[in-house]
Amino acid sequence: MRYHTPDSFEDASAIAAAASGTTRFLAGGTDVLVQLRSDLVEPDDLIDVKHIPGVKDIAQTADGGWRIGAAVSGAEMMAHAGLRAAWPGVVEATDLIGSTQIQTRCTMVGNLCNGSPAADSVPALVAAGATATIVGPNGTREAAVEDIPTGPGRLSLAKGEVVSALNLPAGHGGDAYLRFIPRTEMDIAVVGCGVSLARDGDVITSARVSLGAVAPTVLLVADAATALIGSRLEEAPLAQLAAAASAACNPIDDKRGTIKFRTHVAGVLAQRAAKIAYDRAGA
Repeated sequence: MRYHTPDSFEDASAIAAAASGTTRFLAGGTDVLVQLRSDLVEPDDLIDVKHIPGVKDIAQTADGGWRIGAAVSGAEMMAHAGLRAAWPGVVEATDLIGSTQIQTRCTMVGNLCNGSPAADSVPALVAAGATATIVGPNGTREAAVEDIPTGPGRLSLAKGEVVSALNLPAGHGGDAYLRFIPRTEMDIAVVGCGVSLARDGDVITSARVSLGAVAPTVLLVADAATALIGSRLEEAPLAQLAAAASAACNPIDDKRGTIKFRTHVAGVLAQRAAKIAYDRAGA
């Protein structure tokens, strides 16, 4: 195995583009190191991006949005008062990844690029309208977070492309992320739901609703958002929201949850997350 410590994402991209075998990027390492120790993967090239300038930065952009470097840990996000105040749902979702020890290492970029449909931070990012900055052989581009995973363990990134940062927009109202797990903590989501919305007075003017662990990829559910827009979160739109969320599900039966259970819980979590986001938008 060849271990690389590039000085820039352009260099990291060039190394990955030239590699002929299995390549992995190392930021937090909470996924790739477990895979190595479990003999699930043995990279020919391991590219450590932690030494790249700015990779650990959380910065507010000129338009009031936020840029989060690829190696920013969950613990660092929780400790950042400004980011936590602006996007509490995104930060809380990332805080659900693993234990306290894992939190000091895990990253949202790693959680996204692991390609798990049950990743906790991804539904929150999708609901937030987050984008990823991607560096590749043909330069730098932006992509919506929901367009990056294409299936379990699979991404839309081309050979040599690497995510350098995640970007959260400005000017939203409130957001929330909730999940159901069999245990009280340190478990994988059976269902996850992220909601982000804005209000004009009591009326919801925009919304995004996402679901995790109920399909091969995290879902952005347009019909669920439509049920919220123009409402004051009364009983009827909440019922429409739950129905739209459940209708969007395409889950599997496994030992952690049945199709029927996951489909029902998706609607319940959507209602609960919407209420939290609504209250935060009016705070």
